Amino acid sequence: MAYRKLGRDNKHRRSMLANLTREVIMNEQVTTTLTRAKEVRKFVDKMITYGKNGSLVSRRKALAFLENDTTAVKKVFDELAPRYEKRNGGYTRILKLDERRGDDAQMAIISLVD
Repeated sequence: MAYRKLGRDNKHRRSMLANLTREVIMNEQVTTTLTRAKEVRKFVDKMITYGKNGSLVSRRKALAFLENDTTAVKKVFDELAPRYEKRNGGYTRILKLDERRGDDAQMAIISLVD
């Protein structure tokens, strides 16, 4: 499902993206590299879209992707989906920061809109 490999094999990349998605959902803001932020944006938007759909199939898909984290799925379906009910996508925002000191990687903040 991922478009960028991010220097990881398939299982590690999927787990990393699931963890970043979970952190964005729970904390509503995460600081990470720009490429990771661009990649995780797709998954956060997809989870909120699942929440807006609200069906049992959507809940199970969200649970499967978020590795059975029921608190994150509950937050998506009970808090975030009603918040973005009138919005047709674009639930996240990416703000660029300075480069990381150690390896000059472009850093960014990914956060939920509103």
